[in-house]
Amino acid sequence: MSVQTAQPPQECPERRRAAPAAWALWGVGVLAYAVAVLHRTSFGVVGLDAVRRFDASAGILASFTVLQLLVYAGLQIPVGLLLDRVGPRRMVAGGALLMAAGQALMAVSTGVGTAVAARVMVGAGDAMTFISVLGIVATWFPGRYVPVVTQLTGQLGQLGQVLSAIPFVALLHGPGWGTAFGSAAALGVLMAVLAVAVLRDGPGRADVPTLRETGTNLVAAWKHPGTRLGLWSHFVTQFSSNTFALMWGYPYLVSGQGMEPAAASTLLTLFVLVNVVSGPFIGRLVARYPLRRSWLVLGIVGMNAAAWAAVLAWPPPAPAWLLVLLILCVAPGGPGSMIGFDFARTFNPPGRQGTATGIVNVGGFIASLVTILLIGLVLDALSPRGEFTPEAFRAAWTVQIGIWAIGVTGVLRTRTLARRHIGLAAGRGRRRG
Repeated sequence: MSVQTAQPPQECPERRRAAPAAWALWGVGVLAYAVAVLHRTSFGVVGLDAVRRFDASAGILASFTVLQLLVYAGLQIPVGLLLDRVGPRRMVAGGALLMAAGQALMAVSTGVGTAVAARVMVGAGDAMTFISVLGIVATWFPGRYVPVVTQLTGQLGQLGQVLSAIPFVALLHGPGWGTAFGSAAALGVLMAVLAVAVLRDGPGRADVPTLRETGTNLVAAWKHPGTRLGLWSHFVTQFSSNTFALMWGYPYLVSGQGMEPAAASTLLTLFVLVNVVSGPFIGRLVARYPLRRSWLVLGIVGMNAAAWAAVLAWPPPAPAWLLVLLILCVAPGGPGSMIGFDFARTFNPPGRQGTATGIVNVGGFIASLVTILLIGLVLDALSPRGEFTPEAFRAAWTVQIGIWAIGVTGVLRTRTLARRHIGLAAGRGRRRG
């Protein structure tokens, strides 16, 4: 028996189907998130251009991405609190303007200091966007639609990576640095105008919490074991997928498995495709079996860990079929992390769902940052000459064992507490009845 969920409120008849307006609002929200992903990934594609422009080492430039993710993760709870107070319309517009300002600053930056400030602004604006779009989904769609639409939001938003990899790079290598980042800034301003003109916060925004109630909501959201179950679910499912896709996957395939760069790129393309295809499938499972969500989380983790165990147990280079199997098992971790947001939605009332979603969103990014850094430390320790060997990568990836152990323990513990909490609430309801 899996963890039970809080009883959802009864939906009025007109809410049993998603209205056309809901899809229109969601479409603008997804577009805003895709543009945010463009801003998030734009610095990752400038490569040697950034090294030459700022006269900085690759290590310093790599720290920009880590700093940006730290800002993103660190602001999730404050952003969630603010979302409950001002609504998604202002948050999406404000985030778009903040990212646009950061890109405009990057367009004219010639020193590391201003470039760092620019990426901090991008990270802060990015932090405001995704959970605000999830707020639109939770407000405007019937409950049975939310898991699938949430998955679609996450997957369609990743099209922003295509924008950074193709048109942004074309501008960078054509008109130049200033035009590329300036165009991204202009797109951000346009997105802010579109958000203000089209987005609506939805019913219930009259009940804006006071500052005192905002603090109370934060405490209540954290104390509820269902919110913490969402955080640990996000923590344990996302980190391996993020670590592979954002940092160490390509170097591992090339240096750790001896693949040709073209073949490694093909596997990363497969990774993206599996991510996109598995998202709606996982969303449907969550919608159809809401009382089995925690088992789905544990199943994804088990599949992930088993694939890594098989690959790391095989003396490198592993056969191609086994590496393809690794991709098929690791990629669903990203969509699987979205289950955490469904816990936040169903275990918290509407007035504090933004806060709860922010808490959940911290989990996976913290786990990813810790794993990325630990793998880097192991590689440096075992590769004194800076040449990453297959044996060094084989040892480095084992740091995931500790992260899985912490995450699974968190899921099992908070699942038990959530069951107990629901049992106590049901008992109090029967006594009042």
